[in-house]
Amino acid sequence: MSAQRPPVVVVGAGIAGAACARALTDAGVPVRVLDRGRRPGGRMSGRRVETSAGVRVADLGASYFTVPGDGSPDDPGGAFAAQVADWEARGLAHRWTDTLAVVTGRAADGARVDGTTSTGPWRWGARAGLRSLVDDLLAPPGRPEVRVEGSTDVEAVEAGPAGPSVDGQPAAAVVLAMPDPQAADLLPRMVATRLDVSARWNYRPAIAVYAAWPQRWWPGFDAAFVNDSDLLTFLADDGARRGDGAPVLVAHTAPDVSAEHLDDPAAVVAGVVAELGPLLTGRPTPVPSWNRAHRWSLAQPLRQHPDDLFGLDAATGIAVCGDSWGRTSKVSTAWVSGTALGRRLGEQLAG
Repeated sequence: MSAQRPPVVVVGAGIAGAACARALTDAGVPVRVLDRGRRPGGRMSGRRVETSAGVRVADLGASYFTVPGDGSPDDPGGAFAAQVADWEARGLAHRWTDTLAVVTGRAADGARVDGTTSTGPWRWGARAGLRSLVDDLLAPPGRPEVRVEGSTDVEAVEAGPAGPSVDGQPAAAVVLAMPDPQAADLLPRMVATRLDVSARWNYRPAIAVYAAWPQRWWPGFDAAFVNDSDLLTFLADDGARRGDGAPVLVAHTAPDVSAEHLDDPAAVVAGVVAELGPLLTGRPTPVPSWNRAHRWSLAQPLRQHPDDLFGLDAATGIAVCGDSWGRTSKVSTAWVSGTALGRRLGEQLAG
């Protein structure tokens, strides 16, 4: 890192931040990545858990990703599709399923997976968990590694006459790869206004409840949308998703329940686990080996920036990117947003 030239500072090491840092590094631009988590991943993070099949990484945030079709404005030039093809060729990502079950009715109504399905695009998974793809962006074989300074809480981003700074440290540019409300909290008000980010924009919360059993007791299914339930919205067979068969289920709670229990996510575990058996088999849930919960305060944006891939304030060199920059909130949207911003800044700052 040149003493005469400060780095671009990327705050946030989810897939958008990692993709942005990758593009900057490939362009030869010095970059510094800060993240408040202990390790990269953001909403593609998971947890290492003990299962009867061995230690695995359970996916607790993003449930899967899809690849936009040819010519899609969500993937200009097919860049994300090419990245996924590379991950697939190296065994990091795989096609999981194009058909999800649909569970209708409440647990009290004896609802179960009964053959009703929803067919759509291929959903992709990763054998080592989705966060392994973020790790790969930061340190792909044969290319310079991007180091992440974890457990780092950023307090403020300032815009001064000499350029932007992060907590008083100068930067060639600053990228906030995070949800809009978090970005707005760090920015000067006028910069946030020009970038059209606000702490008032709502995000849908979620609590992921995950549990393991000595063996599978549920019918064969990959994942299921849960309709007409006040408690759940989505179920995934985590072992099927990775392809290793580990008997682990991950359930996402409904927004209202999630919002009510964000301060104590463990409080929803018993109710969620109790509902799984009636939903999937019409019988009581077997006692799990263990069960846990993880909260996502800002799981999904309720407002998108549909016409832009990222936000860049040219006057200050401060930018924002992430899954809200595009028509729909997806993993691919976040990757495209971060990559497009990194390439733009690389063109401006390289050399």
